[in-house]
Amino acid sequence: MLLRLEGLSVLIAASAAYAWQGGSWWLFAALFFVPDLSMLGYLGGRKAGAMLYNVGHWYVLPLACVAWGVSGQATQVLATGLVWAAHIGFDRALGYGLKYGEGFGVSHLGAMGKAQREA
Repeated sequence: MLLRLEGLSVLIAASAAYAWQGGSWWLFAALFFVPDLSMLGYLGGRKAGAMLYNVGHWYVLPLACVAWGVSGQATQVLATGLVWAAHIGFDRALGYGLKYGEGFGVSHLGAMGKAQREA
C-alpha cells in the first residue's frame, strides 16, 4: 500500500510541476502513455519484455530528463521527464511495478491478474 501511495504522490507532484511550468496539456495527454510502448518487448519473450518494460518504467531516466531540463534550460526535455515520471507514478499507484522475467503479472509490487490467481 505504501508503494502505491508513493506512486500516487509522484503522479501528483510531477503533474503539479508540469502545470507550474506551464506545459501544454495536449502534449501531456499525447505523451502520457508513450512509456507503455515498452510492453512491445514482450513480443521477444518474457525476459526481454520485462527488461524493456523496466527501462521504460524506471524513475532514473525521467529524473535525468528533469535534471537536464532544469540545468540546461531545456523546457521540452523537462516537460517530457515530468510526464514520464507522472506516468510511472500512475502505473505504480495502480499496482503495476517493475517486472520480473516470470511474466507481465509478476512485479516488485506483487502478483497481478492471472499470476495472482495462480499463486
